[in-house]
Amino acid sequence: MGKEITNRSEDYSQWYLDIVKKAGLADNSAVRGCMVIKPYGYAIWENMKAELDRMFKESGHVNAYFPLFIPKSFLSREADHVEGFAKECAVVTHHRLMNNPDGAGVVVDPEAKLEEELIVRPTSETIIWNTYRDWIQSYRDLPLLINQWANVVRWEMRTRPFLRTAEFLWQEGHTAHATREEAVREAHLIHDIYATFAEDFIGMPVLKGRKSENERFAGADDTLTIEALMQDARALQAGTSHFLGQNFAKAFDVRYLGEDNQEDFVWATSWGVSTRLVGGLIMTHSDDDGLVLPPRLAPTQVIIVPIPKPAPEITEVAEKIMAACRGLGIRIDLDTDMKKRPGFKFAEYEMKGVPVRLGIGKRDLESNQVEVARRDTKEKTSVPLEGIAHYLKDLLDEIQDNLFQKAQDFRAEKTTYVDDFNTFEEVIREKGGFVYAHWDGTKETELEIKDRTKATLRLIPLEDDNETGKCVLTGQPSERRVVFAKAY
Repeated sequence: MGKEITNRSEDYSQWYLDIVKKAGLADNSAVRGCMVIKPYGYAIWENMKAELDRMFKESGHVNAYFPLFIPKSFLSREADHVEGFAKECAVVTHHRLMNNPDGAGVVVDPEAKLEEELIVRPTSETIIWNTYRDWIQSYRDLPLLINQWANVVRWEMRTRPFLRTAEFLWQEGHTAHATREEAVREAHLIHDIYATFAEDFIGMPVLKGRKSENERFAGADDTLTIEALMQDARALQAGTSHFLGQNFAKAFDVRYLGEDNQEDFVWATSWGVSTRLVGGLIMTHSDDDGLVLPPRLAPTQVIIVPIPKPAPEITEVAEKIMAACRGLGIRIDLDTDMKKRPGFKFAEYEMKGVPVRLGIGKRDLESNQVEVARRDTKEKTSVPLEGIAHYLKDLLDEIQDNLFQKAQDFRAEKTTYVDDFNTFEEVIREKGGFVYAHWDGTKETELEIKDRTKATLRLIPLEDDNETGKCVLTGQPSERRVVFAKAY
């Protein structure tokens, strides 16, 4: 089955599409730019969602749900916001169909034109802040810490499953606070949660920083980002957390009465990650034989394959192993399919990225052991049946750590510091990866670098390195290095 996948070195884009298809993650749909997420792909997203939801709730957030449709006039209230999303909006103009008077089928009923067009949710700041106006009257109503799990639509012209689709799934948090300081702390808290999730669960190392004014979210005062590096040495924006200041509160007249009996506008944040993380997982760990999954997000962490078929004595041992593993929280399953040969099953589970495979045959039972194959290194070893559950639990942790370390080593190899533009262009063209360079802080320079190299300013690191220098392009004074890369 591995031969069905294009090698990364030959065509990285096709390799990615092959894995999405062959591992059973998603299909194209009848709607251009939209995907059907298949059960296996959705199970990965559900595991992501469960862990993130837990982390949000542990930090005091609660879930709610807001409408899919947004009155067009709402988007006009915050000028930067509407400018940022205007070209991506899908618009509902009518509310009814009718039989075609000229023949078969249906047409839009011209009498059913909406009084005001509705925008299919590209993001929810506007409708949520219109709602918050009714929910917030005094400091007693703050902070308001709300998240929603939803779908959104952004009419993308060039799409790729999980990474960029016209419709995608995500979570979006929207919080309201009494003070600027509290809102800033919230934005950084979520930024930290995203980074922790990316590294501890996806096994995907990330850089943390803030976006330039040119790259920040439309309507935000500040955007914090986590950026990961894929195996083709391109960056992937994996999550963003925005400090919105009082922009949306002023646009929707959301005020509160403080303890000092003075009225003021509330302070806001918004933040989100999406099914793009599934694409990031694929591109961080997978190889030319298929998907490679980090154990903490794998729908099945361990699969037992009987050899040559599930004989009663083998099934009995497998069920004991499964009971012991499930007692330790391991997601384990037994393949009872009688129609496929073990070799085909091995290739299938390798394609699907199952972290650990156990092979059990009559000879194994006679020697009281089991064959253990790990997906990340392809290593196989015979392990005694006694204590196998604890062995597997430790092995899954080892695989998780190994995948993260491998990705971290790759990022280090593809990170370069440059001080002149000729070298900058050469590194971007030949090596790729993250390039640390000085920048004079102007939008004009940032856009010229993008125009000449196709590299964008991914982030301004949060930590203060105190290394002043000269802009890599203009030679003007620079306060610090920033990170450039070609990106998805």
